[in-house]
Amino acid sequence: MYPQAYLDYLYHFHCDRDYFECHEVLEEYWKEKEAQERDIHWVGLIQIAVGLYHQRRGNLSGAKKMLQNAVHIVTSQSDCIQLLGLDSVALEKLLNERILDIEQGSPYRSFNLPIEDSNLLISCQSKAASSNKIWGAISDLTDAALINRHSLRDRTEVILERQRQLDARKKKKDSNG
Repeated sequence: MYPQAYLDYLYHFHCDRDYFECHEVLEEYWKEKEAQERDIHWVGLIQIAVGLYHQRRGNLSGAKKMLQNAVHIVTSQSDCIQLLGLDSVALEKLLNERILDIEQGSPYRSFNLPIEDSNLLISCQSKAASSNKIWGAISDLTDAALINRHSLRDRTEVILERQRQLDARKKKKDSNG
C-alpha cells in the first residue's frame, strides 16, 4: 500500500537515525515523476529528515529553516500526510516543539514520527526486528560517519555530471558564436 521508498525512509528514520539516507531514498522516489507532477508532501518528509540532520550537527539555523518549511507543508498537506499513515496534527505539534527546542538551544534528541496506521507500524517493527535493529533507537551521537555523512559520501558521479553539463554548454556556446 505504501511506496517502498517511504518504508525505507521510516526504517532509517527510526532504526539507525540515518537522516541523510532518509533524504536520499525519498528524494530519489520523489524525482521519479516529472517536476510538475511531483507531490509536495514528500518534500515535507524530506525536510524533516534534513532538519534533524542539521540539528544533530549543530547547524541550528539550517535545522530551524527546514523544520519550519516542513511544518508549512505538513499543515497544508495534512490529508496526504494522513494517507501515509501518520497523524498530521501530532506531527505538526512535534515539529513545532522541536523548533522551540532549537530556538532555546536545547540539544538534539531523537523522536519518532507519529505513525497512526497500526499495520504500518507493525510492518516497520517487523522489518527492524528481522534486521536486528531496534525500532525507535536513539541516535548514536558518537558515530562520526552518521553525523557527517554528507561530507564523507562519494561525489564522483555528481562532479562528473556537472562537468558534462558544463562541457555541453561550452560546446553549444562555441558553436553559436
